Amino acid sequence: MFSRFMPREGKFFEMFNEHAALIVEGSRELAALMASGDDLERRAHKVESIEKRGDRITRSTIELLHKTFITPIDREDIHQLISEMDNILDLIEDSAQLMFLYDVRVLPPDAKKLADICVDCCEKVKDAVALLSSMKNADVIMAICQDIDRLESEADHVMRAAMGRLFRDEPDVRELIKLRTVYEHLETVTDHCEDVANIIQGIVIENA
Repeated sequence: MFSRFMPREGKFFEMFNEHAALIVEGSRELAALMASGDDLERRAHKVESIEKRGDRITRSTIELLHKTFITPIDREDIHQLISEMDNILDLIEDSAQLMFLYDVRVLPPDAKKLADICVDCCEKVKDAVALLSSMKNADVIMAICQDIDRLESEADHVMRAAMGRLFRDEPDVRELIKLRTVYEHLETVTDHCEDVANIIQGIVIENA
């Protein structure tokens, strides 16, 4: 009886796109922070502000979900997708904070390469999310998700090689611990991008 008074669909795809844009913005800021190694506090604060904007979008999406009677895709898919996208942004912010807290100003090329892969992954997430509102885009979306899987595998290889070099060549235990933690956070960003890709693939399979 009361369902007729509840909103239908809602602006979920618009919210996904807004959040995905912040993911890309955050990843680029993180890569710039790692490339320069200067002004760490200001740069980390900027990433933090981006993450807080993402949190607000996540909360608004979940609140709208509770108020919406008919959704464009499965309710659980909406919740999982926005939550996993938020995890990406959380890890980006954590990585930036690590750089500031550990006062890491000089990074090996491996760390910068991992940060660049994170940017590529996040851009692919944004591309896939932008197409999700129409299942006419199913083939393109699935191809983008495969690109994300490939990038995540590349990040795995880069991190394993980086860890090997780190344990062979770094004599300072404190630096080793710092860099290992940074590597692990960056690689985990790509893991969560892959998780988003898996959710999107499931949505396409269910709705195409």
